[in-house]
Amino acid sequence: MSRKKKVKDSIVKRAKKASDKQKPTNKPRYISKADRAKLAEGGEGSSPVEE
Repeated sequence: MSRKKKVKDSIVKRAKKASDKQKPTNKPRYISKADRAKLAEGGEGSSPVEE
């Protein structure tokens, strides 16, 4: 692989990572199995992880 291609690939890779970090995620926050059990048990009004 030529030196120019290596440099270009590394720059493109870094730019892609930076742009991916700026994108908003639609993924819901993870709640552990134990916390889900607590919520189902009785504490449905409060969230165990509040941010």
